[in-house]
Order: sequence, then C-alpha cells, then structure tokens
Amino acid sequence: MILLLLALLQVRAPDAEQFVGAPHGVALQGAALDRRTMEIASLLRCPVCQGMSVADSPSTVALDMKAQVRELLARGYAEEQILSYFERSYGEFVLLKPKFRGVNALVWVLPLLALVIGVVLVSMKLRKLELVDGD
Repeated sequence: MILLLLALLQVRAPDAEQFVGAPHGVALQGAALDRRTMEIASLLRCPVCQGMSVADSPSTVALDMKAQVRELLARGYAEEQILSYFERSYGEFVLLKPKFRGVNALVWVLPLLALVIGVVLVSMKLRKLELVDGD
C-alpha cells in the first residue's frame, strides 16, 4: 500500500511541452504578461459558462485556465501553442473562433450552397413560367 502511494506521488500532470513542444515565444513579465493573458484568455471558451470567454467568466475553471495561460506565457509559449494546448486538452469547443475545417466548414458552406441552389431553381421556374405565358 505504501509503495502504491509513493508511486502515485511520483505521477505528475502532463506538461504543455508534451502536447505542443518546447516554447517558441518570448517569456513575458509584468504588464505585457497581464495584457497578453487577457488577450489569449478572451479567445478561449469557458467550459462551464455558456458562451463566455475565459477572460470574462467568474467560474473557478475559467480562473484556473487563465492562470494556466499566464504561466505558459511566462514560460515563453506562443499564442498558437497555448491555443493548441487547450484544444488538445478540452477539444475544439474551447476555441471561441473555431478553425474552418471539417464540420465547421460544412456549417458555413452548406447554407450558402442551399441558397445558391434555391436561387437557381427559382430563376429556372420563373423562366419556364414566362415562356408558358408568352405563348
């Protein structure tokens, strides 16, 4: 039993470096760190609150995520790396501006395609009616 407890104490939470590699940015401090923390936190969706960014949410989860963003910026991680880290941890839902690929692309393209098809069908029907009335 004691060996199991000692083994559990040795287990650490996965680090960002395991997910997104070594930091590519410049380590920030002071006011610049605070400003970038809020900018990046505003790009992340709070998993608890509906439609609120991590920067705006008062939830404990959002505060923890904001602290994690701050820590990653202080360690020198770039914005893309931080967003990728959170996307891998929480899924694509965590991004307030999702990437234009897969299902997200279909959500934008299919309504436009349906609109174009509808306009073509209506114009063809109107032309057919004009030809019948013209005879």
